[in-house]
Amino acid sequence: MATHHLLLLPGDGIGPEVIAEVKALVAWLNKRGGEHSFEYEEGLVGGAAYDAHGKAISDADMAKAMAADAVIFGAVGGPKWDGVPYEVRPEAGLLRLRKDLQLFANLRPAITYPALADASSLKHEVVEGLDILIIRELTGGVYFGEPKQIIDLGNGQKRGIDTQVYDTYEIERIARVAFDLAGHRRNKVTSMEKRNVMKSGVLWHEVVSEVHASEYPQVDLQHMLADAGGMQLVRWPKQFDVILTDNLFGDMLSDVAAMLTGSLGMLPSASLGAPDQKTKKRKALYEPVHGSAPDIAGRGIANPIAMIASFVMALRYSFGMKAEADLIDHAIAAALDKGLRTGDIMSEGKTRVGTHEMGAAIRAEMDRLSA
Repeated sequence: MATHHLLLLPGDGIGPEVIAEVKALVAWLNKRGGEHSFEYEEGLVGGAAYDAHGKAISDADMAKAMAADAVIFGAVGGPKWDGVPYEVRPEAGLLRLRKDLQLFANLRPAITYPALADASSLKHEVVEGLDILIIRELTGGVYFGEPKQIIDLGNGQKRGIDTQVYDTYEIERIARVAFDLAGHRRNKVTSMEKRNVMKSGVLWHEVVSEVHASEYPQVDLQHMLADAGGMQLVRWPKQFDVILTDNLFGDMLSDVAAMLTGSLGMLPSASLGAPDQKTKKRKALYEPVHGSAPDIAGRGIANPIAMIASFVMALRYSFGMKAEADLIDHAIAAALDKGLRTGDIMSEGKTRVGTHEMGAAIRAEMDRLSA
């Protein structure tokens, strides 16, 4: 039996509430038995870590993250910490995890469950059956480029500077992730950048094209300007399979894609590093996209599906547990088919449930489907 070691970082806001449903899933899988088992420990990140340690993540918890087979991350931030110094703001904990674990590949699927096709703000026929995957480069670009500063120019004027920087190798490795994953899907990659106004976009276009021609000619590659891509995502999203893009545009486009599914509470993500040369394992962090939602924290009404689906991604990408991942995916769909809804996806005639009730319903469907 393989024992997998998880580090759970609940964080702030609704993070602890949705992480609790991951704990329940781990208990379910361990009780079921089989070739895999899990053990976990918990740490602090974000505002919770700042309150305890004066920083957004402690060195001790970073060491635990480095040693874990996967990190399961809740959410960080909230108005309580609006006034803390920039370098120790809650979000700095997540950025450090991404940087120190070298998690350069962010995977954000946008899938519309049949029962939620009417929950989207778009027409039913536009989103029904939607299944796209956004591959976002995560450790380069404008979020990490230097110089990054605000300069006082005098006379009441200031200048804010952020630098967009990409090297060839950074683009090559994220392109390979996109092409590899497309080979297991519908074999189509759409690369999005702004080569018409940005030199980094020109290089991105060139390098992606070169990787495609030399290593993945069997994959259908299309190029699209990122602003046009945003428009096409809300016009006819089912034209896409895998979308490949940089850090900044990936951040924005994946949030657009989230709303195609009906709610940010439905969107999971995975952040992966390069395979270890010896073990072939990747450092990995799995998190929902929805954020800490401080306005509903502590009320037990948050949607846990994005967090549960993020754990499903861990089963797929870190542990090779396809059967178990499929089981949970089918259980989510079955619970939704029975009309269960948290507030963010509520519609007329459905049954409103809370965080724990939705998690329990999904586990009940797992029991039924695996009987």
